[in-house]
Amino acid sequence: MKKLLSVIIPILNEELNIKPLTNKIIKTLKKYKFEIIFVDDSSTDNSKKILKKLKSKYPFFKPIFRTKKRDLSKSCFDGIKKSKYKNILIMDGDLQHDPKFIPHMLGKYIKNNLDLVVGARKLYKPNNPGLSETRRFASLILINLFSFFNIKTKDPMSGFFLFKKKIFTKNKKRYFGKGFKILADIIINSKPSLKTEDVYIDFKRRYENESKMNYKILLILINFYLVSLIKKLFI
Repeated sequence: MKKLLSVIIPILNEELNIKPLTNKIIKTLKKYKFEIIFVDDSSTDNSKKILKKLKSKYPFFKPIFRTKKRDLSKSCFDGIKKSKYKNILIMDGDLQHDPKFIPHMLGKYIKNNLDLVVGARKLYKPNNPGLSETRRFASLILINLFSFFNIKTKDPMSGFFLFKKKIFTKNKKRYFGKGFKILADIIINSKPSLKTEDVYIDFKRRYENESKMNYKILLILINFYLVSLIKKLFI
């Protein structure tokens, strides 16, 4: 039962990465039963056309085309709601998350009967090819801020993680539900506390497109932190 997996990939303008990532997932998960759900957040490139072609080719390929206000967390939530399997894997669509780590994550998830496995970046190691030193330093600052919540992962800012769908179903009304860092939202605001472990990954260099992190998203993240802090202290 735990080898049934819904892979959810929120994307925005990733036309050059969709096919390579899909092929890597198919090759990696050939021993599993899975579905791939790309959630396109109103891309302006050829992503939609590519997704439709892949949908006609593969029965397990089930893209979603959002027309509402762009938001990564809401894209992930839409994908989870449409998924059919009990195990959910979230990953980015820019090839920085290598599918080769998924079997290792699934193995730990099953063996240790976990609620959640995080594909954790090696943030404490400098000169990571997938991270600029500025971004690595910013991530470390955010992680130290979130340590107040006694989070059981070294990388609550990761976008690569595996968890039980029932966690979302039971807690969806508790989540902040917007912004860029859905993992921290799920870990902090799920009840009861989640049994969580890390699998360290090699965070790959971004080959196409650019990072979508900006000051607006950072402000939403700070707002999420403050709301979560108030909940913890006073609710």
